[in-house]
Amino acid sequence: MNGYGTAGPGPDDGARTTPQDTSAVRDHARAADGASDGAGLPTGAVARRLGVSPTTIRSWERRYGIGPAGRRPGHHRRWSPADIAVLEAMCRLTARGVPPAEAARAVLAAGPPARPPAPAAGGPGGSRALHVGSVRPECRGLARAAVRLDSPEVARILQDAVAALGTVEAWTEVMLPALRAVGRKWASDGEQYVEVEHLLSWHVSTALRTAAVRPTALRAVPPVLLAAMPAEQHTLPLDAVAAGLTERTLPFRMLGAAVPPRALLDAVRRTGPGAVMLWSQSPQTSEPELVRQVVRTAWGARGSRSHAIVLATGPGWHRFDPPEGAAGPRTLLGALDLLERTVTA
Repeated sequence: MNGYGTAGPGPDDGARTTPQDTSAVRDHARAADGASDGAGLPTGAVARRLGVSPTTIRSWERRYGIGPAGRRPGHHRRWSPADIAVLEAMCRLTARGVPPAEAARAVLAAGPPARPPAPAAGGPGGSRALHVGSVRPECRGLARAAVRLDSPEVARILQDAVAALGTVEAWTEVMLPALRAVGRKWASDGEQYVEVEHLLSWHVSTALRTAAVRPTALRAVPPVLLAAMPAEQHTLPLDAVAAGLTERTLPFRMLGAAVPPRALLDAVRRTGPGAVMLWSQSPQTSEPELVRQVVRTAWGARGSRSHAIVLATGPGWHRFDPPEGAAGPRTLLGALDLLERTVTA
């Protein structure tokens, strides 16, 4: 829960498709003479936009005929908006597990889109592919869609992952590896990549919050109070915990990011939680004394006052043991199991 490869073509069934030329596009290119070579995007720029390798794009052209409609022999490939739209359709299908040959047949049969998107301007050099390592196909598809800034596809992948895998597996095997890959890319490329991180984080948060607030018959047990430390702005892991609690039909109260100490202690007294989970992403935001204050905080009538079990979670606590009276689970599954045992005891 420590919050946050360029793939080649997939299996080939041997099918090969003849390249589909559009005569009108070719005639226009010839009429423009040599100046037409500047029209469209080169393969490298298209690869960076789509989050795949140039080798993959060339392989799709060679094997299946997914290539520029107006390419002339002896000239560099230039991809028009319609050509790029076909490649985007290929990316979506292969990310969903469709074999490339089957995806190519479907894309070519569908024909060019009625309103192809305008090509994005090429950015600085370097691959925009996210190197996610050995991961589930859903994660690889999510990373590619995020690089393309393909919001509808990102949302679909996340929704399907939560529905098919459940919150814990969707978070640990699909969302988290993609988020970490974005973080690494952002750290190395700076502001050039911040748009991908923002888009992916927003959609991950939306998917988790949607799962957390869906109508559910909750068990009649004390709620879990979820909060980030006073200087902590990262809350995606808390969103994952909230969604996991809903899956287990356990109630929660979400306070979110940067909760001031007084507000946190007041919320503990007012809600009477069975457990309190405090998130810290970095050592700079961890406050052991505040955790100890939460541990000591009691509520209820005189003679029957109660205390909550406190979980100090996140990488911010890893340099030292949890404060006395608090637990420190290291994984989402471990935290959910502990919370369920605590509030249902």
